[in-house]
Amino acid sequence: MTDARPLLLLDSASLYFRAFFGVPDSVRAPDGTPVNAVRGLLDMIARLVVDRRPARLVACWDDDWRPAFRVAAIPSYKAHRVAREVPGTTGEEEVPEALAAQVPLIVEVLAALGVARVGAPGYEADDVIGTLTAREVARPAAERSPVEVVTGDRDLYQLVDDAAPVRVLSTVKGFKDLLVVDQAVLAERYGVPDGPGYVDMAALRGDPSDGLPGVPGVGEKTAAALVRRYGSLAGVLAARDAADPGLTATQLRRLRESADYLAAAPVVVRVAQDAPVGDVVDAVPRTPADPDALVALAQRWGLASSVQRVVDAFTDLD
Repeated sequence: MTDARPLLLLDSASLYFRAFFGVPDSVRAPDGTPVNAVRGLLDMIARLVVDRRPARLVACWDDDWRPAFRVAAIPSYKAHRVAREVPGTTGEEEVPEALAAQVPLIVEVLAALGVARVGAPGYEADDVIGTLTAREVARPAAERSPVEVVTGDRDLYQLVDDAAPVRVLSTVKGFKDLLVVDQAVLAERYGVPDGPGYVDMAALRGDPSDGLPGVPGVGEKTAAALVRRYGSLAGVLAARDAADPGLTATQLRRLRESADYLAAAPVVVRVAQDAPVGDVVDAVPRTPADPDALVALAQRWGLASSVQRVVDAFTDLD
């Protein structure tokens, strides 16, 4: 690798939701408008840059929170989070009003700082992360950077790959105590050997938080055991079709009854690696892209201390 400093990919919505709920709503602009999500996200970015010292940084964005191709595969996907139906779309996401009002400001501040913010029409941030990760891993080893994905979403554990390397910096324990997820963590905590094993286990297990039913009666431990025994979800399905004696009668019946779900689940649970993402200028900006706009935003919204922490973190990378 020409540069051991990582490519840092932020699951932006995951982080600003965490900031919104983790920072008191008493954090407000001079006019009384809540800015807790903005301040919290900026402080997260500053801490990440200081701690991880990335060479490259991308704020990955949900251009579509509930992509049509996933809903077509499994209609219950995120259906419980739809605030209202909107003709021609898969629905409007339920987001606290005080948070929704801060998202445009987050966009403005990132732009003024010069942080690359990347989405793809019809895709989630997870897919942007999957695509940028695949792109980096495909580079010659001598030109490749380590990839670190920052998220509170376990779905992205599927990208973990020690050889690349790709690791997930998980916020599940809180932002001050990030869990660095590598293959050893996947083996210890979930009983699967790698990222592909994790996503196959997740498909079998399901995920109620995303409206994915899974195979009835197959929890995390059973799903992991099946993936270990047969190597992959495809191996489990081949064993089902062959009525493999390693499956109990109950497991065989439930896998057969869930045939339609299991045929559709990979499209939903696996992140895209070919989302329409163009070339990205992702170097960490050493100076703000628009200093005047940044100063104006910081003054108007009471963000001066958080903005300064980010600018200082970027500058100190030199």
